[in-house]
Amino acid sequence: MANPHLKSSPIKLSVVLATYNEEANLTRCLESVKSIASEIVIADEQSSDKTVAIAKKFGARVISVSHNENFHITKNMAIDAARGNWILQLDADEVVSPELAKEIISVIKNTEYNGFWLNRKNWFLGRFLTKGGQYPDPTLRLYQRGKGRLPAKDVHEQAVVEGLVGKLKHDLLHYRDTSFTKYLDGFNRYSSFIALQIDPQVNLWQTFNYLVVKPAMTFGKIYFRHRGYVDKFPGLVFALFSGLIYPVAYIKYWQHVKYPTK
Repeated sequence: MANPHLKSSPIKLSVVLATYNEEANLTRCLESVKSIASEIVIADEQSSDKTVAIAKKFGARVISVSHNENFHITKNMAIDAARGNWILQLDADEVVSPELAKEIISVIKNTEYNGFWLNRKNWFLGRFLTKGGQYPDPTLRLYQRGKGRLPAKDVHEQAVVEGLVGKLKHDLLHYRDTSFTKYLDGFNRYSSFIALQIDPQVNLWQTFNYLVVKPAMTFGKIYFRHRGYVDKFPGLVFALFSGLIYPVAYIKYWQHVKYPTK
């Protein structure tokens, strides 16, 4: 029996996600796209919560995959499985605003572009950040099938799209950090990923660079150059911890080099 949430064929827009234990976020995300998605494709890393059940409630096609530290590899699995003419790649903690949903359907009907950048609003410590380089936070998420894919090399990378790329006006809402505890979970995960990318050497310059130079420059860029101070206390905390991720990553790297686990 066909799911009433999903549009009938031909498939025009595939909404794709990678998930792992996202029961707290997934309903809100899929509610925001159920009226525009011709299909929903989810690559799930064997979630132990209700993620898969929620996905199937929305008629999603769920692909069970093994966990990968580089989450972009899992996202590419969902992208590769899509059958729509267009792909909208989302994270489970993102919400397509009603204005953006209407804009997406309008532009994919007839366009010369192969992909589109979306502006993203990021939620942090009880508010959407407006400065500090966090808004607009452009992300390349909408592209024609076969024209876009993630390089799967870096934690904060963008999709690579062949041909002309445009930009949409309305916002994608990002509820990544609904609590500071959740932010720290991501901080720990991202710092571990950065640690894996550090050159295999331990010398005085590299130590100074990761412990002093990178955190100071990152804080200065976010808080002063990009005016993070406008967002008051949340802006200060965001700038501070954005810089601190580098010494934390280096300490993890140093510990692994000096005292590798057996």
